Amino acid sequence: MRRSLAAAAVLAVAGPLLLGHPPAQAAAAADCANGYVALTYDDGPNPGNTSTLLNALRSAGVRATMFNTGQNAAANPGLVAAQVSAGMWVANHSYTHPHMLTLSSAQMSSELSRTQSAIQAGGGGTPVLFRPPYGETNATLQSAASALGLRTVTWDVDSQDWNGASTAQIVQAASTLTNGGVILMHDQYATTVAAVPQIAAGLRNRGLCAGMISPSTGRAVAPSTSGGGGGGGGGGSPCAASYAEGQKWSDRFNGQVTVTGSNNWTVTVTLASPQRIIATWNAAVSWTSATVMTARPNGSGNTFGFTVQHGGNWSWPALTCTAT
Repeated sequence: MRRSLAAAAVLAVAGPLLLGHPPAQAAAAADCANGYVALTYDDGPNPGNTSTLLNALRSAGVRATMFNTGQNAAANPGLVAAQVSAGMWVANHSYTHPHMLTLSSAQMSSELSRTQSAIQAGGGGTPVLFRPPYGETNATLQSAASALGLRTVTWDVDSQDWNGASTAQIVQAASTLTNGGVILMHDQYATTVAAVPQIAAGLRNRGLCAGMISPSTGRAVAPSTSGGGGGGGGGGSPCAASYAEGQKWSDRFNGQVTVTGSNNWTVTVTLASPQRIIATWNAAVSWTSATVMTARPNGSGNTFGFTVQHGGNWSWPALTCTAT
């Protein structure tokens, strides 16, 4: 599983090369051998809990989809930006969390459009997913969502955190997830935050990875820049870049990027300060700044990797892909 970094494979170094700690491309692939699931959190962002939740997710090395209410996004724009900075996907959960089926068509559209605007204003990009409050939906609501480019998504597993479930019960619920599955959790409960490390460990033990929700199918898939929420993607470009985490140490972690849709591509990898990339393999790379790296094919295929010295920030790098 562990391979030595051949000198030919290390094409660019932004700091001292750490010999003896090879990339784990095979290990990363094996980690997700049984597929992807989606961790989702509703009703944020909340000043009392969102930052704690984001720290727990980053420390566990997992990403999630945050179904924000518009009123909370409008009141806490800095936390919307923090969600994106932490590598999460931001999605629409209505503006005031009403029983949507009691509203007129115009009121439904207002709930959704105001939330889109609030999330955009907070730096969350343009959401492509909508979760109806209480999971209540019908054709009229789905039509209103589709008109705004939103895919309606509910869940496969209900953690029952909203119903007083203990941390152990939330972890048990997550243990029933299978490939493609989506679990419902919420932003505001301490029991839910406490469950994050155990959920992440359970997924690893079962060969599953935390992924994004596909706006095409509503199912969990491998992460890419153009999926579950705002802030990502190359628009209509056929090129997509998917990130998978590899080995982790106390001071650094490995990441692997797989490009699909084109054999001639440019991937921009953007780090969160104070991170820096200290080794790369299987791509020709250059640097725009200390935290922005550009990778291109070097004849080694469409998968490349790198080692990030994290400096205390475990956020996954942001990716954009352009076909050339």
